[in-house]
Amino acid sequence: MKMNPLGRTGIEVSEFCLGSMTWGTQNTAEEAHEQIDRSLDAGINFIDTAEMYPVNPVSEETVGRTERIIGLWFERDARREDVILATKHSGEGMSAVREGAPITSETIPEAIEGSLRRLKTDYIDLYQFHWPNRGSYMFRKNWTYDPSGQMLLDTRHHMEDTLEALQKEVKRGTIRAFGLSNESAWGTTKWLETAERVGGPRVASVQNEYSLMCRLYDTDMAEMSVQEDVPLLAFSPLAAGLLTGKYQGGAVPAGSRMSLSSNLGGRKSERAFAAVDAYLEIAARHGLDPTQMALAWCRTRPFMGSIIFGSTSMAQLEVCLGAIDLDLAPEVMEDIAAAHRAHPMPY
Repeated sequence: MKMNPLGRTGIEVSEFCLGSMTWGTQNTAEEAHEQIDRSLDAGINFIDTAEMYPVNPVSEETVGRTERIIGLWFERDARREDVILATKHSGEGMSAVREGAPITSETIPEAIEGSLRRLKTDYIDLYQFHWPNRGSYMFRKNWTYDPSGQMLLDTRHHMEDTLEALQKEVKRGTIRAFGLSNESAWGTTKWLETAERVGGPRVASVQNEYSLMCRLYDTDMAEMSVQEDVPLLAFSPLAAGLLTGKYQGGAVPAGSRMSLSSNLGGRKSERAFAAVDAYLEIAARHGLDPTQMALAWCRTRPFMGSIIFGSTSMAQLEVCLGAIDLDLAPEVMEDIAAAHRAHPMPY
C-alpha cells in the first residue's frame, strides 16, 4: 500500500482510507469490526469518521454511534497505534448535534472530549471541521452559490479564535493535526494565512467530494493543494454508488443508499445516468471492474492524499480493495478524459 504525507504534519496515511458513515445504521458493530480487520490486513492504516455519524439518516438518537463502534474495536484489539484516526466537528445547521450551533472556541473542547470518550482513545490524529461556518458550495449548492452575504471580519475572528482553541488541544495532546472539509480555495488559504500570522495548527488536508462525476476540485483547489502541500481526502469517490452501475436501468437494490435516500443527495439525474453509461462502457471495453477503475483513477490525481471509500458488505469491500494495485493504461486514461469532456458536471 502506497503511503502519502498528510500535508506537512509528518504523518503518513495510506492511499486508501476506510470510511465509516454507515456503521450503526446500515452496518452493525460486528460488521464494522470485520471491515476494519480486513482493511488493516490489506495495508490501510487510515479510518475516517465524524461525531454526527452514522448517516442515512442522521438523527439525535444515532449521533456518535459510529465513533462508539470504532471505540469498541480499539477496546477489543488494543491496536490504536496501527491506525491514523480522523474525525470531524459538526457545525452550523446540523440540528442533531448541539442543536446546530456553529463551530467556536467554546464548542471545540466539548466536541473533542465527546469524541475521545466514544472512541476510547486519548488522541485524535486528524481533527477536521465538517463544513465552514460561513457556508459552502458543496452538496450541489454550487448551482446557486452566493458568497456576498459573508462577513470577512466575522470569518477572520472565527479563524483566529478557533485556531487558538485548537492549539490548546495540540498542546494537551488530544489532537495531532487539523483538517478542513467541504472547503473552498479561498477558505483554505485564509486558514493557512491565519495560522502563519497568529499561530495554531496549519491545515493538513481538505476533505471534499471528488470522483469521475464530481470534479469541482480540479482547478483552484488542485492548484492550492499542490502549491501549499494540502492534499485532498476524497469522499464519495464512487458518486454514492452510481459509478458501480448498480442503479442503471432504474434499479434500486434493497438496502442500498438510494433505497434510503431517493435522490442520492442531489446526484440522481438523467445526465448522471448517461455519464455512468459512458464510464461503464470504458470499463467493459478495457476488461476492468467499473468500481476499481473509478477508484484507481482517483489515485492518478496529483493532489490526492487519500481516497475514502465505504462498503456495506464484505463483498463490496473486497471489490474496492482490488483497486489498491491497479494502474490504468494510457488508453484508459484517454477514454476517461474524453468521457469527462462529453459529460461535464453531470449533477
